[in-house]
Amino acid sequence: MSTASIPIVRPDDLHRAAHPGDRLSRPQRLTYVLVLGALTALGPFTVDLYLPAFPVLQDEFGISAAAVQITLTGTMVGFGFGQLIVGPWSDKVGRRLPLILSTLLHIAASIAAALAPDIVWLAAFRLLQGFGAAAGGVVAMAMVRDLFGGKPLVKMLSRLALVNGLAPVLAPVIGSQLLRVMDWRGVFWVLAAYGLFVVIAVSTSLRETLPPARRHASGHSTVRQRYAVLFRDRVYLGAAIVGGMTFTGLFGYLSTSSFLFQEVYAFTAQQYGMLFGVNSIGIIIGVQTSSRLMRGRVAPQWILATTTLVHLAMAASIMVLDTAGAGFWGTAIPLFVYITACGFSFPAVQILALANHGAEAGTAASLLGALNFGLAGIISPFIGLLGVGSAVPMAFVQVLAALVAIAALWGLIRPRTVPALAD
Repeated sequence: MSTASIPIVRPDDLHRAAHPGDRLSRPQRLTYVLVLGALTALGPFTVDLYLPAFPVLQDEFGISAAAVQITLTGTMVGFGFGQLIVGPWSDKVGRRLPLILSTLLHIAASIAAALAPDIVWLAAFRLLQGFGAAAGGVVAMAMVRDLFGGKPLVKMLSRLALVNGLAPVLAPVIGSQLLRVMDWRGVFWVLAAYGLFVVIAVSTSLRETLPPARRHASGHSTVRQRYAVLFRDRVYLGAAIVGGMTFTGLFGYLSTSSFLFQEVYAFTAQQYGMLFGVNSIGIIIGVQTSSRLMRGRVAPQWILATTTLVHLAMAASIMVLDTAGAGFWGTAIPLFVYITACGFSFPAVQILALANHGAEAGTAASLLGALNFGLAGIISPFIGLLGVGSAVPMAFVQVLAALVAIAALWGLIRPRTVPALAD
């Protein structure tokens, strides 16, 4: 995508209405979808692009599978913690400056990771890389909330949710193809180039969506006050926990799958990538169907009431079928349904979390992302400690995550008490 061909969005176009995005033309909306989509994908691509190289890293450095997974944990913890910093910062100073500076850090850390001499340095640079990538998803969601509300917010967030859900699944597909022509270090050079593209696109194509007058107009402009508002909102907290458990299940699969399918089921890196391609269809189906349902008559909390039960049923099925010796198909089929249910969940979680928090959109998006990726980053590596010789450890963690999500849904969100979205 050539940034020279992207229509410039003027500041005056953004601040004339209660929901300024309603005034954007179709080309301007397309600009935001493309550039914000690229921003949203930066984090998941940073986390997952090198997953197919896990066995190669294990052999090159002579380390265990659990040690390799620490590099994934470091990235996700950095990504989660970085969002806690960038979100409130963007509420205070605007969206563009934190975004550009954080992405420059991502570029530097990507180059350093490509040159890392051992697994310790690689893990350290991956932590910084995740921190630098944190701004993308947070600022993208905050910008959309700055511009839209009600049902239009559902539509725009659904597009970002599609990218946010699809990118973790497509990244290993692309990574497996990159490994055909380069070693694992080359993957990090590609990530550095992606970060550079993001900086150029943001600098040339996006204007500030949070003017100075709105940065302190909410009545709770300090970081402590903004977090206090969020922690007093049980619906927000419940949505954040459900989102965190959904990502925990998904990343449990991502962190384990390279070893499970390449070593247990004897897939090549390319076959492993193709499997992710098939699963990506489930993400697309889930996000698009969920978004259409929410723009119709189905409330997001009832979508989550269904998906959490599907997650529990499919994860339990994987455990039973794998123990019974059902082999690859006994894992692959329920896993596809599980991932499709993740796609249904992503936009529903974002809508529940952000719909009532326009005044602190950056902070709300940051805490949501931090819980999503932070919980997933902390919990998922325990699968490596349980072993990757079968699908049971992965499914066991997914069962536990589904149970926590169900408890948060009915104990905090309380679906029958959530008001309907405005038009």
